Amino acid sequence: MIDFATATTELARVVAGVRDDQLSLPTPCPGWDVADLVDHVQGCARGFTAAARKQDLDDDPPEPDGTNLDAGWREAIAAELETLAAAWRDGDAWEGRTRIAGVEQSGAECAATALDEVVVHTWDLARATGQDCSLDPAAVAGALAFARAVSQQAPDGVPGLFGPAVEVPSDADAETALLALTGRDPGWSATAG
Repeated sequence: MIDFATATTELARVVAGVRDDQLSLPTPCPGWDVADLVDHVQGCARGFTAAARKQDLDDDPPEPDGTNLDAGWREAIAAELETLAAAWRDGDAWEGRTRIAGVEQSGAECAATALDEVVVHTWDLARATGQDCSLDPAAVAGALAFARAVSQQAPDGVPGLFGPAVEVPSDADAETALLALTGRDPGWSATAG
């Protein structure tokens, strides 16, 4: 089991640092602006919390849409990320089968997917808004193991999850390797695209 708390706390900190005038900025996620990514983060927090609790969800998650953000979204997302971490602290979440986005998988597989979403989108959002972020090494290692397994099965990426791997040196650190395996250019910036 991996404790999500450090990773979700960092994502909540980055979300809280997003200014309203940054919501239309591009992100490393093709076709999404910052508002869309924030909406996706909120949807992931809700969806993966429900999956940890073995609750039924719609098979087709909504497309990220920044116009869905309500007043108080920063505080709401922080609370939902805290709830997400608490849901995965329960050992039962890691056992048995669950569903997320219409895909049935083991609790452990779902947790790995959730961790990847939290870690990688922390970086995406920080990069897009010019913030620093400190990714938890244990969370990066867990997300990297997931990304390696997925990339071995789908080297051209998985639509809706991440794009084709980006080439980086074989001795790249874990964070750089994770970003590359999830289709991100580790040198991406909002100004360079």
